[in-house]
Amino acid sequence: MAGSPDHATRWVSTRGIALEVRGAGDPVLLLHGIGGSAAACGALAEVLSTRGYRTYCWDAPGYGRSADPTVSANGAAENYDHAVVVADLITKLGAEPVHLVGTSWGGVIATVVAAANPTLVRSLVLADSTRGSAVNEERVRAMRERIGELRELGGPAFAAARAKRLVSASCEVEVARAVESEMARVRLPGYSAAAEFMARTDTGGRLAAVSAPTLVLVGAEDVITGVDESRLLADAIPGASFGLILGAGHAAVQEKPVETAAHILRFWKTLDE
Repeated sequence: MAGSPDHATRWVSTRGIALEVRGAGDPVLLLHGIGGSAAACGALAEVLSTRGYRTYCWDAPGYGRSADPTVSANGAAENYDHAVVVADLITKLGAEPVHLVGTSWGGVIATVVAAANPTLVRSLVLADSTRGSAVNEERVRAMRERIGELRELGGPAFAAARAKRLVSASCEVEVARAVESEMARVRLPGYSAAAEFMARTDTGGRLAAVSAPTLVLVGAEDVITGVDESRLLADAIPGASFGLILGAGHAAVQEKPVETAAHILRFWKTLDE
């Protein structure tokens, strides 16, 4: 039951990576988006943990409680490979095979991990995600420009300029504030490494290699990555299922955690059956 020791929130750390842990049971690793942290996945993890799963919400390198990745003197990341870090983390936790849930940038990482390490991934859930930014030069340039914007504006102003587009028009005020607050706390080393990962990644050629059962979810009002991109992912990954989160934007896991969890739990139930 909620509030019992099994469902109390606790933190663990391995190799400088901090993870918020809830519950007990089959392991679930949740990877947040580029403007978030472990807290962005917290409400979803809470629902999943009360349904018999052990959830790990990571703070990506350079986010939240995790140590910063190595960057160059001008603040640019030096080919930091988050997918290698995640695969190593799953092994170090002894969690394999894990249910891997990635939102936006976290979904790009999760796709790379699942394609390259099939034995580590029990199932894959991609929420409001993409193939990465390397699908064309315009997206590469736009992603790298974000690093300079964050450096120039600082976290709070950077978040104020971007966060409103992450949620739907009907988003609750408290949730919208939480989304902006999360983005306001991003640090340049972590964000720089994340943006560079996105800028050099196009998972299009790897989607057919994903063998884990996959569910692709997207907020029906996502104007950042969009419904069409998620449909593309679902069509390209063998046997993947697709679901819409109604009344949600790009930050669907924060806007509609209960509804998102319902989709995921139905999907996992089919795996058990």
